Amino acid sequence: MLEQILVQGAVAQTDAPPAPVTSAAPWVEYVVYGVIALFILFLVVQGLRGGRRRKHEPAPPPGPPPSEKAPTQAEIDAQARQTFRSPQVLVPGADQEAQVRVPPAEKPKLRPPSPEPARPKAPAPAAPLEAAGKTLREGLARTNDGFVKRLGKLFGSAKAIDDDLLAELEETLFTADIGVRTSQKLVEMVHQDLGKKDLKDPARVWDHLKHEVGTILAVEAPPVDVARKKPFVIMVVGVNGAGKTTTIGKLARQFRAEGRKVLLAAGDTFRAAAVEQLEVWGERAGVPVVRGREGQDPASVAFEGCKRGLDEGFDVVICDTAGRLHARKELMDELSKVHRVMSKAVPDAPHEVWLVLDATNGQNAIAQAKEFTQAVKVTGIILTKLDGTAKGGVVIGICDEMRLPVRYVGIGEKVEDLRSFDPRAFADALFADA
Repeated sequence: MLEQILVQGAVAQTDAPPAPVTSAAPWVEYVVYGVIALFILFLVVQGLRGGRRRKHEPAPPPGPPPSEKAPTQAEIDAQARQTFRSPQVLVPGADQEAQVRVPPAEKPKLRPPSPEPARPKAPAPAAPLEAAGKTLREGLARTNDGFVKRLGKLFGSAKAIDDDLLAELEETLFTADIGVRTSQKLVEMVHQDLGKKDLKDPARVWDHLKHEVGTILAVEAPPVDVARKKPFVIMVVGVNGAGKTTTIGKLARQFRAEGRKVLLAAGDTFRAAAVEQLEVWGERAGVPVVRGREGQDPASVAFEGCKRGLDEGFDVVICDTAGRLHARKELMDELSKVHRVMSKAVPDAPHEVWLVLDATNGQNAIAQAKEFTQAVKVTGIILTKLDGTAKGGVVIGICDEMRLPVRYVGIGEKVEDLRSFDPRAFADALFADA
């Protein structure tokens, strides 16, 4: 019964007509179409942006040719290990078995810098003084042409040395500004040291005279050692016009050329021209100059120069001083004060006091030396302008009467023409070709 009912229901359902399909609402379709349109618009915009970026980005470096196969990461790692592999050394360990020890990797060697373009060669060092400046013979030419040649003619024409010849010899020496005392001393030496036989030989007398002059010039004095004190303080004195400031400038140039650190102190505050001249020399030598106000106490300038030289580690300090002839007593008192004040800034300063004398003054130079030695303890003489006078024999009288060593002689205008004094070389040049 039940089965019949089920069969009849199935037949009835199969024979029934299909249900009609109802379409969706119109707004649903519009939403779907709008979503599709937005998606398409999004794709278009993204494509345009990508094109613009590719247009402005730099072109990538060219890769390997299509035909070549790019190395894999494994191959790159293997090549790196091969390149930076350190040698392995087998060393016995604590258990007497060979162990592998890898020494630390060496630092990569830097590539040597590329050669620089050739530079112009540095100028050659200054030639020796004998070659760069005047020779002693050239500097003493006027003196040699003066009394020395008169002596040569005197001995050359004589067949024997008698009293008349010796009297003429003394007169010739005196007129050469050697001085009365020194002239008489030389003549007496000829009498005492040579026998009658030697006196008959003019050449023998000439050689002996030359030797005695060299002995007088060789005053015993310790050599100047500027390295024994730091700073080594030099006080330079002399009258105006003797070449004091120029000499200081030349000394500064020479000390500077030796590699020393030099400082100048312009102590001649009563002459503005002297301060300016010293500053010019300082610029030429490349050394600083301590200066004061016009009319300032010279002792204060000297003190400031010495103090700065000590504080800043200078090797040499050279102090200029006044040289007024119209007030000799005041000048000498002032020099004594400067000398005392220096020792307050630097112990034992000044270590040298050099007197600058003008050779053209002849016997007056000896008188000046006597006055200055009364005011300060002069330790050396600098004789200037020897090339411009026939009175170069004055150096013989200075050494004999003052017993002061000659430290330098000026035989020209160049820096190299300020020459260290060599007694024997000076005597040889003085009597050369006579």
